[in-house]
Amino acid sequence: MYLKEFEIRWSDIDANWHLANSAYVNFMSHTRMGFLMELGFNQKTMANHNIGPVVFYEHIYYFKEAFFGKPVKVSLELLGLSEDGKFFEFHHNFYDEKGNNFAHCEILGAWIDLKSRSLTGLPDVFLAAFSAIDKAEGFKVLTKEDTRKFAKSPKNLSL
Repeated sequence: MYLKEFEIRWSDIDANWHLANSAYVNFMSHTRMGFLMELGFNQKTMANHNIGPVVFYEHIYYFKEAFFGKPVKVSLELLGLSEDGKFFEFHHNFYDEKGNNFAHCEILGAWIDLKSRSLTGLPDVFLAAFSAIDKAEGFKVLTKEDTRKFAKSPKNLSL
């Protein structure tokens, strides 16, 4: 499990004086990029391979409030990866200064070719880096169908 620590800043709170939804998203994004950078994915290497990550969805579950000035830790675990590395699923957990889990997020994403603007598998060097990391309990090999599980075709839709 990868872990990154943050302190809740004034700009991270909302009108209710607790950690804002947008701050959760920012902390998770920062955690993912820290994780990817440790695997060798940085702006230069991704640009050299013309790839970038895209998010299909982030489902956040909130259990308890978190407040200004308090430290938080955000974890990242790899729950899914397609055979070619095109699709990935990460799970994040948020922990307070006492180690209590106060939020959880499931994120599904993919890699996009920045020139063709289409989804693409990972180059071998990146796929090897992903393949070498520890997988979370419940890890599964993802397929395109896993990315469409919430897609619905409306009946009798006229625009």
